[in-house]
This record gives sequence, structure tokens and C-alpha cells, in this order.
Amino acid sequence: MKDGRGTLTALHLFLVWAMTAAAVPTLGVGLLAYGWAGGLGAAGKFLALGVPLVLGLLTLAALPMRPVRPLYGSLPRRLGWALLVFALGTLGVVAGVAAYGKGVDLGGAGTRIALTGVPYAVAAAFFVPSRWVRLGALAALAGAVAYGGFIGPAQARQDRQEAEVARYREHAQLLYLGDAPPGLQVSHAVLDPAAFIVDYRPVREGYETGYVGLVVRAPSTETPRCPEPAEKDVTCRVDAHGEMVRIRDFPGGAHEVTLTRRQGSTEAEVTSQTLPEPALRRLLDTLHPLSDGELETLMREKRIDHQN
Repeated sequence: MKDGRGTLTALHLFLVWAMTAAAVPTLGVGLLAYGWAGGLGAAGKFLALGVPLVLGLLTLAALPMRPVRPLYGSLPRRLGWALLVFALGTLGVVAGVAAYGKGVDLGGAGTRIALTGVPYAVAAAFFVPSRWVRLGALAALAGAVAYGGFIGPAQARQDRQEAEVARYREHAQLLYLGDAPPGLQVSHAVLDPAAFIVDYRPVREGYETGYVGLVVRAPSTETPRCPEPAEKDVTCRVDAHGEMVRIRDFPGGAHEVTLTRRQGSTEAEVTSQTLPEPALRRLLDTLHPLSDGELETLMREKRIDHQN
């Protein structure tokens, strides 16, 4: 590219970027404001005034290129060029807004305003006579598509996951999990500031029966103690290791077994109407801090919730 043409091309693309970076955000904010205040009619009137203004600015930005290429030589041609650049650039802005809405990091407010003019400058670059500038515009377009469509969303998902893991880890002292009894799996878990509640249900739910509930919480007493006075139809005992066993009898011979044991600085309780005492004790024996892998699996499979 000759020095004179290079200077004019650089000036042309800079003007396209600067004018659209200033005008398009203003147009967007005004469109929202008028639409909010006066509905579609007011937004349409504002758009009818704002779009010609942007097209006029683009037409002015094409003036430095008149000596370089006949495309910019006459006003009708410059207007046609401005319409095409405006349409292509606006598609790029809409794509950027959509990506930002999905959490893609586009920098601070100032950076986002500056980026607004980039799609219009890239669109304008495809019409300049320099092959290298057009190749550069193509590379910029490919990079934007890769970042906005793949790299950025993946990073946003990773950031959201890390933030969610951090929220759970704020209550790490409650995050204990026991190995699921045979035929059961972790069906759902809920963490709130006071307790971690885990439901174990059959792997083939609907075909098999079984349920175990695990609650890990701050201890209510220094050592587990049977309630006084004794509850009706409830047998309670505390063994030599401080583990409390409660058995509630139901009509028809059914019963519910509850085991309560200290687990570090917390208290763990398991309850079931289908599993016997030894099976529940084995679950308590396998209690362990929830690992990052286990937590990520529960989050990915949407089997854990956080309640404030």
C-alpha cells in the first residue's frame, strides 16, 4: 500500500470507528429511553431520526477515500456504502450484546463503548482497496466469532462455576457426604447456613424402594442426648461411643431408625424407614468432606442447591 493511500485508509477507518463508537451507544440508550417512556411509537420516531444521523456520519467518514477508490466518489455511492456498513456493523453489535448477555467478558463500560465502533470499522475495512487490510478485517472477524461464540462463553461458565463453588465452600464445615448404600444414590442435596441435607434414593427410582436422609448440622448439645420426656412410640438409647439411636414404631410393624453421631465440629444424623441400623451405621462410618470432584458432579447434574 502506498504511503498516501495507507494514511487515507487509516484515517477513514479511524473516523468510522470513532463516529460509530460515539453515535451508536447514544442511539441505543435513546431508543431504550424513548421506548420505555412512550412505547413502540416513540421508539420508532427516535429511530427514524437517529439512523439517518448515523448514516450521515458514516458518509462523512468515507470522504477521505474519494481519491483512493471510485466507490466513494459520488454521494449516492457513499450513501449505499454507508447503508451496507451500518447494516453489517449493527449485526456485529447485536451479536456482541447477545454474547455479553450470556456473561462473556467484554471489559468495563468504557471498553464496551469503544468496542461498539469496531464492527463498523471491520465492515468498512472489507471495502478498502488494500488486500492486507481486508485480510486483517477477516482475521478480526474470525477472532471475534471465536471469542464471542466459544472462548468467552466457556470462560463465563467457568467463572460462574468457580463462584458457585466458592459459595458452597463458605460452609465447608457442613459439607460432609457418606457413601450411598447399595442400590441408592444421592438424589438431591440442599445447603443452607444451618445444615447440609442429603437425600439418598434408589438408582432405579420407580422400580425399587428405599430412602435415607442425611443431615449435617451444628450440634444442639455437647453430646447427643435422648429427648426428655420420652416420645410416644419411640425407643432411644445412647451407646458408649456417644452415638444416639432412636427407633420410632408405626402401626402395622413399620419403624423408622435414626442415628445421630458427632462428626468433627458438627453433628450428623441419618434416618430411614427401609434400611436397618447396621446399614445406617456404615453410611455414617463413610462420612467424609465433600471433595471438589463430588461437588462439581452434583452441580453439573443439578442435584444440589444453595439456599441463603
